[in-house]
Amino acid sequence: MTMATGMKLSAPGRRSFRFDAGTLCLELLLTGGEGDLAQWERLHTPGDLAAWIPLSRAGLGDLVHVSPGDLVTALRLRSAVQRLAETAASGSRAFSAADLATLNDAAAAPPPVPVIGPALERAWASPVTGTQFLSAVARDAVEVFGGPAVDRVRMCGGERCRLLFLDTSRPGARRWCSMERCGNRHKLRTRRDRNPAD
Repeated sequence: MTMATGMKLSAPGRRSFRFDAGTLCLELLLTGGEGDLAQWERLHTPGDLAAWIPLSRAGLGDLVHVSPGDLVTALRLRSAVQRLAETAASGSRAFSAADLATLNDAAAAPPPVPVIGPALERAWASPVTGTQFLSAVARDAVEVFGGPAVDRVRMCGGERCRLLFLDTSRPGARRWCSMERCGNRHKLRTRRDRNPAD
């Protein structure tokens, strides 16, 4: 289920930048969160989740019907993925049993069903439900946190940046959410520290 190569992100008063979370489950984290992430919350209604799904790498377009129960599941799943990703990025594998159970519960539902059309184009059996989409997210998370990819879950190395991503680079050396944002800031800061007269 991989299609897109990143999302355009922006904060008030700042330039937008492209961020690639590397995987569907970490992309869901871009919709907000709890605590200090609540200021970025995008999922207030089922319609908000339905509007966000076509932006994701799932490639489902605007075919997804989201119920109020799906929104509750999405928020619970997102919180679990956030905690699992932060734990993995810290180098620990001490995952919460409750968070793993949340993944397993969502993954147990049937995922979207791929079909092939008359022009040999790949599509999805319609209608797709929010439950099916969330199953795809949870199954993606099971693959990430239950396999070797867990060692490539990273948090951006930028100051005050908490974006999490799967490092899909060949050498596994990605440090920044985006070179045009935090990577560039780090370069400028390093240059200033070396040449204070500049």
